[in-house]
Amino acid sequence: MSDFDEKALHWDQNQMHLQRTRAVAREMLNHIPVNPSMKALEFGAGTGLLSFFLKDYFSGITLMDTSMEMLKMAETKLTAGDKGKIETLFFDLEESTYDQKRFDIVFTQMVLHHIKDVNAILQKFYAMLLPGGYLAIADLYSEDGSFHDPGVEVHHGFDITELIHQVETCGFQVIDDRQCFIIRKETKPGTAREYPVFLLTAKK
Repeated sequence: MSDFDEKALHWDQNQMHLQRTRAVAREMLNHIPVNPSMKALEFGAGTGLLSFFLKDYFSGITLMDTSMEMLKMAETKLTAGDKGKIETLFFDLEESTYDQKRFDIVFTQMVLHHIKDVNAILQKFYAMLLPGGYLAIADLYSEDGSFHDPGVEVHHGFDITELIHQVETCGFQVIDDRQCFIIRKETKPGTAREYPVFLLTAKK
């Protein structure tokens, strides 16, 4: 069982997760002209928090994740009306290519820093989008490595200028990038740190 499988049951009870997701959803709607005909993919969806905030703005959303337990939690939240609109997909996009269908928008929240080959995943996002489709990435700005526990192999956030270059190199036109939230996290007893989160939006 993965670390995220173990966290699935209580993930939605974390108030910071909810606050961050509301902020990301608000900024996405401010910078992307969404419409009810659009099909969306949430990459690394987990329990689908972001998708459930946005579900009324799209005709369909696919929740893609490699944690079966997270996806099971997402499925428990589906109402009768959601079941024709939201679907879960257990799929490892890092290891495989997804070509079953294409989307009008791909969005992801706090997932990219877990991806080993960022360029490769950006190229896959580009291929999965329809012409004129949108990409939205919410993640950490560069940090000193204290956000995760020692030994966790992740990117320590992103230099936004370098990430924009990577996104543009893949063929996207960057629309906007801005800070959308600040995570306040206790890194040791009595000591809290602030970790800003950005939202980068781009168009194919």
